[in-house]
Amino acid sequence: MGKVEAIIDIPEELYLSLSALGLTKEKIASESRKLLALKCFKEKILSLGKAAELSGLSKWDFIEYLSEGGVSVIDYDEDEIKRELEIVDRVAERLKK
Repeated sequence: MGKVEAIIDIPEELYLSLSALGLTKEKIASESRKLLALKCFKEKILSLGKAAELSGLSKWDFIEYLSEGGVSVIDYDEDEIKRELEIVDRVAERLKK
């Protein structure tokens, strides 16, 4: 499958300010992809794998990036956590036998 090139339209004056800080067009595009991937994962638009792919990072690096951005990889509500803990308790009991 082919690749779609997305273009970010940045006003020239703003781009000059960013480039003065050492941000190249490639760096701006890379950081924009990572931020978009983070947002899409957080909003449950993309799976972890697809968001990592969009970001250009490996899954493990993307998980670290999510953590740095305060986004949890595992998003369980209280009932889901309770069910998971019950399963862990049952497995632990079976292992004791």
